[in-house]
Amino acid sequence: MLMIRLQRVGKKKQPTYRLIVSEKTKDTHDKYVELLGSFNPHLKEGGFLPKADRIKYWISVGAQPSDTVRNLLINAGVITGKKSKSVFLSGARKAKLVEKKKAKIEADEKSAAARVAAAEAEKTAAEEAAKVALETPVEEAVAETPTVEVAPEEKKEEPPTESEAPAA
Repeated sequence: MLMIRLQRVGKKKQPTYRLIVSEKTKDTHDKYVELLGSFNPHLKEGGFLPKADRIKYWISVGAQPSDTVRNLLINAGVITGKKSKSVFLSGARKAKLVEKKKAKIEADEKSAAARVAAAEAEKTAAEEAAKVALETPVEEAVAETPTVEVAPEEKKEEPPTESEAPAA
């Protein structure tokens, strides 16, 4: 069975891919039937350069695209259809992800509850302070205010200016 799939080429940590047609059982680095384009995941635009007419030909002959290639071809508009899931998650990994999501939701709920409780406590403290302020008579409030005594300023002598200086 023929497959349309990606062959990794490029430098270390800078992959680029070739879109090739090869036998499903063969390694992608082995000989391939035909080169159908290239894919550079680092480029935002112009990273996927397929030969659309040749890809359609090979699909009509019976070649099957891999899940990743199928999704790329749908994005590029070469073929139509529904995208397929190209990443496999084991049951254990799925369970871990579900646990992580639940823990995050619980943490968010706890932090939201703490914020609400803090806001309510602040509100009640402000209400109590206002209530105490209203209950205290004005004379007591005036009597309780601290008085500050200001010392009289001492007069400092300044040296005489030229106009005030005695004439000699």
